[in-house]
Amino acid sequence: MKPTLPFALVAGLMLTAPAGAFDLTAMSADERSAFRAEIRSYLLENPEIIMEAVAVLEQRQAERQSEDDQTLVQVNSEALFNDPDSWVGGNPDGDVTIVEFLDYRCGYCRRAHDEVAQLLETDGNIRMIVKEFPILGADSVISSRFAIATLQLAGDEAYHAVSDALMKLKPSPEEAVLRRLADSFDLDADAIFERMESDEVGRVIEANRALAQRMSINGTPTFVVEDQMLRGYVPLAGMIEIVDEVRDR
Repeated sequence: MKPTLPFALVAGLMLTAPAGAFDLTAMSADERSAFRAEIRSYLLENPEIIMEAVAVLEQRQAERQSEDDQTLVQVNSEALFNDPDSWVGGNPDGDVTIVEFLDYRCGYCRRAHDEVAQLLETDGNIRMIVKEFPILGADSVISSRFAIATLQLAGDEAYHAVSDALMKLKPSPEEAVLRRLADSFDLDADAIFERMESDEVGRVIEANRALAQRMSINGTPTFVVEDQMLRGYVPLAGMIEIVDEVRDR
């Protein structure tokens, strides 16, 4: 049996030798066994290396995900940023556009709601687009249909008010509850309920679901800030930092 090289030396040879010069498959069974034992001994003596390797792996995966997300945003930019069926708020001429995929029954969407509103109010130069993306069951679909029908029949201001109310609504969106909500904003509840079942409303939801599928979005809230995708809730401070980074490019 040939003498076993120390782990550090073997690792150095693996990293510095020309391709094919160091071939583990050329080792004998005894040499491979000794090599593995040396690696195990080294890792047990230096376990922090495992955590360092995991951190490096996670960083590389995050970088690849970010690159993939930027490509997805670029490919789907027209549907994201110029969809005529989605509500546009904030500053329509803002220098940064944020798109939010939301579900009214989503706890994290509710948590983010007031913070997003605060961001729009304090910044004043953000264009906000909302994508109705009901994924949490029948109540989510009913809420989104009600909001979209309101937008189509009564316009942006009414939608904004209704959307805000739906995000804060605690009981299930039963018909009586939604009728009271419509009445509170002087809206035509009968017309809205009729519109809710229309193909025009259904097409908006299906288009948003198709867009989400193309972009590998399967949870809410999901934000797109220009070319960045934020999958999940982001605190206000984090959103401000990301918007500042986009502007500084």
